Amino acid sequence: MDFMAKAASFVGGTMVLLRRMGAPGRQAVGLEPEIPEAKKQGLMTLKMPTARGWDPGQTPTAAPGLKVNAFAEKLDHCRWIEVLPNGDVLVAEALNEAGPPRSLFDRAAQATMRRAGAIGKSANRISLWRDRDGDGIAEERHVFLENQRQPFGMALVGDTFYVGNTDGIVAFDYTEGATSLTGPGRKLCDFKPGGHWTRSLIVSPDRSKLYAGVGSLSNIGDDGMEAEEGRACIWEYDIASGTARIFAGGLRNPVGVAFEPTTGKLWTVVNERDGLGDETPPDYLTSVEDGAFYGWPYCYWDRIVDDRVEQDAAKVAATTKPDYALGGHTASLGLCWVPEGTLPGFGAGMAIGQHGSWNRSTLSGYKLIFVPFADGRPSGEPRDILTGFLAPDESVSYGRPVGVQVGPDGKSLLMADDVGNVIWRVTGA
Repeated sequence: MDFMAKAASFVGGTMVLLRRMGAPGRQAVGLEPEIPEAKKQGLMTLKMPTARGWDPGQTPTAAPGLKVNAFAEKLDHCRWIEVLPNGDVLVAEALNEAGPPRSLFDRAAQATMRRAGAIGKSANRISLWRDRDGDGIAEERHVFLENQRQPFGMALVGDTFYVGNTDGIVAFDYTEGATSLTGPGRKLCDFKPGGHWTRSLIVSPDRSKLYAGVGSLSNIGDDGMEAEEGRACIWEYDIASGTARIFAGGLRNPVGVAFEPTTGKLWTVVNERDGLGDETPPDYLTSVEDGAFYGWPYCYWDRIVDDRVEQDAAKVAATTKPDYALGGHTASLGLCWVPEGTLPGFGAGMAIGQHGSWNRSTLSGYKLIFVPFADGRPSGEPRDILTGFLAPDESVSYGRPVGVQVGPDGKSLLMADDVGNVIWRVTGA
């Protein structure tokens, strides 16, 4: 019997490798989560729904008191959103492009991810959407920038537009109201491509620095820590001096970044390691301190050692505990600060786009959630904003949430759905 016959079975169109592990009754969520003891999976559990997309007229389910409509449609794996001061909405369209598989497991994983719409040919462009009449539906679409290398994060400072490509930050001249950019741009700093490929960007409140999330190459330093140099961290780029440095490390895959305005602190959402169980360890939301180390790959959460990794006792002792658990394998990617009054009944806090799991026996994520804040800290249980992206039997996904931003009107949220290829707009009902 060949490897695929031995290692995989197909259940409702979903592949599960080796075994299905019992799911806990409650996800590891909140300030003090209950994290189950690690259970090494051998061959990792691999389960993803088939990417289906939305039927005509079908939408996600908005929380009570909210409504949702399509702001923009027919994109090509829309991932990240940037709202310009003039109200134009920029959308990065990009996708993971798989390299040659290094093992039979890689081959099986890539086949599953293609079916789930998670890898393929990348559009490598940024599109611009304009809602001239303010009705919440964009009437104009332009190709703002193309021929990039998996563009993701975007930021505008003065008349300079910055793009977080997988291999570094690039700068372009920008004129207000422009519908396209020309020229090759100026490479400001280099990142190692591959692995966790997304490169989010955010501007500091004083507009002097950029912060970029750069994920690890592998799950737990599988190719050695030399290959992980400059990765699993958040970089800081000083605009005036043109110098870059690692701001904080030990963050396996920090994607969304946002500033909390009360304290001025930087926050991020981090995708944790795989292969230890459905809820172990949880992905998390955390503030990011200058010079801090958050444990990867040696340990997770509150210095819980991962004994699959050759240990560094000094690194474990120096680990900073994250602030808020988001549940195991939710793939929390999108992050933005939501000011008080943006959505009725939700107050101030962080909106988080959860792209959805693959390393679980029962799927998690696949929704847009809200974490309330008080006095600069998370202050309660997460609440759903949008759900309904996953079929009840988990066989198909209609969409997968990624980036989220406050809309141009300040009274809505825009969320990128990279399976539905839609930008959804959420407002009060």
